[in-house]
Amino acid sequence: MNRLGLDMLTLLGMPAVDHVRLAAELGCASVSIGLSGLPMARFGYADFAPYPDWSLVDDPALRRELKAALRDTGIHIALGEGFRVRPDADLRDAAGGLDIMADLGARRINAVSMEPDMARTYDQLAILADLVVERGMRFIVEFAPPNAINSLAGALAAVDHVGRERCQIMFDAMHFFRSGARLADLAGLDPAQIGYAQLCDVPLVSKDGGYMQEAMFARQAPGEGELPLREWIAALPADLEIGLEVPMIAAFQAGVSPHDHAARMVAAARGLGA
Repeated sequence: MNRLGLDMLTLLGMPAVDHVRLAAELGCASVSIGLSGLPMARFGYADFAPYPDWSLVDDPALRRELKAALRDTGIHIALGEGFRVRPDADLRDAAGGLDIMADLGARRINAVSMEPDMARTYDQLAILADLVVERGMRFIVEFAPPNAINSLAGALAAVDHVGRERCQIMFDAMHFFRSGARLADLAGLDPAQIGYAQLCDVPLVSKDGGYMQEAMFARQAPGEGELPLREWIAALPADLEIGLEVPMIAAFQAGVSPHDHAARMVAAARGLGA
């Protein structure tokens, strides 16, 4: 089974059609995608712009071109990204973006929370789950140490609130191990609770304390860090889709092409059994 995908952060927001074609060229089965690119200036890289801006919301022609690329290559969108609970927003307003994701055939929608009020976090996730399920997609919740849902236990609590039949959990290798979770925790779960995995490597302990900077722009190729990835992959359900999320902005700035970077990540993941 080919279950490996090429997720958008690995390519720092490559335009969607090019992303799909690259994933197909490298023998992947899927991609993750957001509704727009990732302008580097927003993240403090004002002098680095590897791609032109693009938006699936504002460009119907791009949506048509993307649907054609997905059809022609056989690639599918395993994960729709960019949906988050925030103190200043209501996820009912995400309906239009979810319509686009459903029209493109996205199989899952991922959500994170930056809302410190946990009661509101859970209620907003339940609202989003309703919208996602109504559109025929699956809903998953991601945990990460800096976020409101910062542990496996927190994600399980979110699932219980939203409903196990409507919500699964995202397992990102960096967030999983950095949050203190263990392989035994993964093995002890009901496989039905595991909705998607994202593969990367990192040191077990952050070297500089800048967690989100590292997560967004400075992960390591699978097998080049300190995570027990071969065992982690083996503990995941055998049919679970796995996306490569390995952003390395320094490599791009040094002139490594998106193709060469992605090809190296795919080869590393294959070598570990993904």
